[in-house]
Amino acid sequence: MVALDTEFVRNQFPAFRYKELRDKVFCENAGGSYACRYVIWRLHRFYQERKVQPYGAFPTSRLAGEEMDEARTRLAAHLGVGRDELHFGPSTSANTYVLAQAFGAWIEPGQAIVVTDQDHEANSGVWRRLAARGIELREWKVDPGTGHLDPAALEPLLDETVRLVCFPHASNILGEVNDVARITAMVRRAGAFTCVDGVSFAPHGLPDIPALGADIYLFSTYKTYGPHQGVMLIRRELAYQLPNQGHWFNAEDVLRRFDPAGPDHAQVAAVAGISDYIDALYDHHVRGGRDAHARAGIVAGMIRIQETAILEPLLEYLSTRPDLRVLGPARAGPARLPTVSIALDRPGHEAAGRLAARGVLAGGGDFYARRVLEAMGIDPALGVLRLSLLHY
Repeated sequence: MVALDTEFVRNQFPAFRYKELRDKVFCENAGGSYACRYVIWRLHRFYQERKVQPYGAFPTSRLAGEEMDEARTRLAAHLGVGRDELHFGPSTSANTYVLAQAFGAWIEPGQAIVVTDQDHEANSGVWRRLAARGIELREWKVDPGTGHLDPAALEPLLDETVRLVCFPHASNILGEVNDVARITAMVRRAGAFTCVDGVSFAPHGLPDIPALGADIYLFSTYKTYGPHQGVMLIRRELAYQLPNQGHWFNAEDVLRRFDPAGPDHAQVAAVAGISDYIDALYDHHVRGGRDAHARAGIVAGMIRIQETAILEPLLEYLSTRPDLRVLGPARAGPARLPTVSIALDRPGHEAAGRLAARGVLAGGGDFYARRVLEAMGIDPALGVLRLSLLHY
């Protein structure tokens, strides 16, 4: 695997040129990454030249629609899914809310949904509320010492009444990567569907969706070098089974079935800049003809190698501090993302403030993952200090 040219990479992100950021260490990437220049260019162009209702009869309107279509087509190709399986929404939280309304009307009372206490609340709370409709909720619990989600603990929860299992690809607190392919295979054998929250994983190299086997996969482009959008990948067959959540007259248009509010035209169009960035990395480092899915996989591999390299010294240092409780796997590797949380005896945001004074820009709080903190005996009011890195 070719080593990532970090100078080239950083030149793709205009934020690093600004004085307030140039000399800082940005460790709040899990809250939102910097946008790459291609996204910024596309967003600027759309607002300057294309800011009209798209898909109309005149040239500017037609071009606006074509830019939105390009974003869907190219990102779907990088992810290895059909363009009709990729849905945009204002955020992942909004997308899971829409999904919950669909499943709530589709699943019969007495049938069950499995949720975890490791998730960000976006992929937990909306499903738990369905208990008010007579749907049974079962909780797949983490190990209270490590926060690990053991697939063996899921097995007893799966029976013929379970219709959906919701879990994260990776924890936004622990940085631990769950074995999605193994879990989805288990759930499929039980006759149920899976909804995987990939928000914390996707920024570290776009996921190989066919290999994962998820029926639904969610992530946020504002954490993946892009604009503020949520991406929802829904297996084609499932998308047509779920009740329409859009306008009644759009029920047969699969791309509008899960969009009750209408798309943000400019933000959707700018998502194509993420694909520009992936292809720019590939062309700079590799070259040679490969399809979009293969290109994205090679780039993801380079990203993970670089992130492992920058994570190792941080974890090595923290291992020398027995006075600190570091959450998640102790070693860098395939099961560990560069998202590192530390539980302290004071609020995490206070520690983040002290680091900011030294030029290290980190985050502190519960990060909408209160359930896993409580399960591990950590006061959500104190939260954690979180340092989250990206390949740039």
